[in-house]
Amino acid sequence: MDTTNRLPLDLVYQREATLGDSLYMTQPIGDGKVVEYTWGRAVDEARRVATYLKSLNLPEKSRIGLISKNCAQWIMTDWAIWMAGHISVPLYPTLNADTVNYILDHAECDVLFVGKLDDWDMMKPGVPESVRCISYPLSPPNDFLSWDDIVASYPPLEGKTQRDPDELATIVYTSGSTGRPKGVMLSFRNMAFAAAGGTQVLSLGPKERMLSYLPLAHVFERTFVELGSLYAGFELYFAESLDTFVQDLQRARPTLFLSVPRLWVKFQHGVLQKVPKQKLERLMRMPVVSRLIKKKILKGLGLNKVKLAGSGSAPLSNDVLDWYRALGLELLEGYGMSENFAYSHMNRPGRSRTGYVGEALPGVDVKISEDGEVLVKSPATMMGYYKDEEKTRETFTDDGYLKTGDKGELDELGRLKLTGRIKEIFKTSKGKYIAPAPIENRLMSHDAIEMVCVSGANQTQPHALVVLGEEVRPRAADESFRKDLEASFKNLIQEVNKSVDPHEQLAFITVVSDEWSVENSFLTPTMKLKRNVVEDAYQEKVDAWYAKRQPVIWQ
Repeated sequence: MDTTNRLPLDLVYQREATLGDSLYMTQPIGDGKVVEYTWGRAVDEARRVATYLKSLNLPEKSRIGLISKNCAQWIMTDWAIWMAGHISVPLYPTLNADTVNYILDHAECDVLFVGKLDDWDMMKPGVPESVRCISYPLSPPNDFLSWDDIVASYPPLEGKTQRDPDELATIVYTSGSTGRPKGVMLSFRNMAFAAAGGTQVLSLGPKERMLSYLPLAHVFERTFVELGSLYAGFELYFAESLDTFVQDLQRARPTLFLSVPRLWVKFQHGVLQKVPKQKLERLMRMPVVSRLIKKKILKGLGLNKVKLAGSGSAPLSNDVLDWYRALGLELLEGYGMSENFAYSHMNRPGRSRTGYVGEALPGVDVKISEDGEVLVKSPATMMGYYKDEEKTRETFTDDGYLKTGDKGELDELGRLKLTGRIKEIFKTSKGKYIAPAPIENRLMSHDAIEMVCVSGANQTQPHALVVLGEEVRPRAADESFRKDLEASFKNLIQEVNKSVDPHEQLAFITVVSDEWSVENSFLTPTMKLKRNVVEDAYQEKVDAWYAKRQPVIWQ
């Protein structure tokens, strides 16, 4: 698959020439109002911002930061930075000031685009005074030069900027589930290969519609939404807020919908709060009623037009996958990393296998090392870590394969099953090793559980910390409900323990009342568990929990 003649900027100019008057992006601006951007308008604004950036006379290939929730300007900024000959550095819109400061300093950013943010006051102390800031139309109040002023004051950059395929295009800082974020260097060739391959495998075309709401700073959204729309030519819609999410979905009527496990679980819990699980299962067994129920549920979720639904970023419980498939939504899991621009494995429609993340994508070579680690190699694999040659060397095998850090196995059709993170595997006091992810997936089958962390290093048996679903938490104060839930969790422990080896059997479940969120650093910006943060938060209580010898503990 040759992508050198179809780099991202080449596609930008192609869309400008061939789809100039066609609708590309729909941006909500509040009170039910939207601003629509044709391809022509979007490229024109990017060209004008590129002219402004060139007027700053920055050193060649300067790193330019971008911190914002998803919006039309986010994508246009990426283009403008490339047009001006520079390198884009996206930052998650939920970072704290310390991490903002670390990334801007590490990448040596002199310019920062500040966009749509919920807590700019918390972040801005991390922005050095020397950094020149530019604001978006939806930015928090500030006195920065605005996007609209730039567009009104500067002419469009003429011609077609050419970038070398192997030139650094962007530095993506990992979401930091352990330690400081690492700067993943991706070239234009890396990005082009992933985007071209993804759109080809999924047979995406200009008639698709997508809602962009997962952070564009993450490669999952950037590959399949930003570059997916660019390479396939389809329409993008943006979400305004959590409160308007259902309306945003209904406006977009997406034909493609990507999400992360935590949100798929929340959607499911929302349905089951309205229709109890047993009743829903009974209705689904009635042929005529079943069709109506499935349609009603998918329409209520805003997913009734979806022909392709995907989940990524972390494993999804098999029970949740089967639940959505029973509704007629073939939810396909995929697998990828920042280090390969989310381009590695994907389940194919009609060929998916529950519990597996799918087959290697075109051009991806995969093998399993002697110790069970998944090793991958493709033209989408990163150039290396920014300013960290030692870490880069450690991350590759001698023959150029990326060490993913995931343990896995392949079935007879080459579909990949992930069995845990190598660094997450812990040892009990009996000297037995435990991979927490498979046990966590089994626990997540319970419809009252929203998040779970299996732990127990240096203890006789593992235990599980669980957070109840949003809808369930208020009811847990009721003694009768709590007793029922406790009985249900005892049964869950018995079921899980029957399915695992003796050394993996859970000693108890602790139900924690704390919230695990991005804001309190228990989750990464992509809603993955920061295992070390969770374990540290409860470390002092663990021995007392084991001493109680109770199957369910309320904390």
